[in-house]
Amino acid sequence: MAEYSDIRTGRHCVFLLHAHLVFVTKFRHRVFTDPHLTRMEEIMRDVCADFETELAEFNGENNHVHLLVNFPPKVALSKLVNSLKGVASRRMRQEFPELAAHYYRANKLWSGSYFAGSVGGAPLSIVRQYIERQNRPVQSTLAP
Repeated sequence: MAEYSDIRTGRHCVFLLHAHLVFVTKFRHRVFTDPHLTRMEEIMRDVCADFETELAEFNGENNHVHLLVNFPPKVALSKLVNSLKGVASRRMRQEFPELAAHYYRANKLWSGSYFAGSVGGAPLSIVRQYIERQNRPVQSTLAP
């Protein structure tokens, strides 16, 4: 059962909505290192704050990231995902030019698709544990 502290209130509602999101790099290229993921987490926390959502957990591997997002009912998940992927892609390619080199002329970091799952069947602690246990890379496996 969820903690009572996780329950949020709106003007006319009380809610507890979590989504597990997974974003995969374009062509599943293995481009992320720990510094990339650390900066990406900061960027995604900022985007979530703009949407009045909470990035409860973040981790990733060299070709994908997992997010656990606590969001209010007024937020359209597809718009949040669009903003998360767009802002992260733009800022990461600006701050880490080596990422853009892997994609030739495609100005995209992410695959066009994503996974979004509601977190209601599994306890949040289990989902958090799953995301925390992702094997975070130290170095990219692709040569520059």
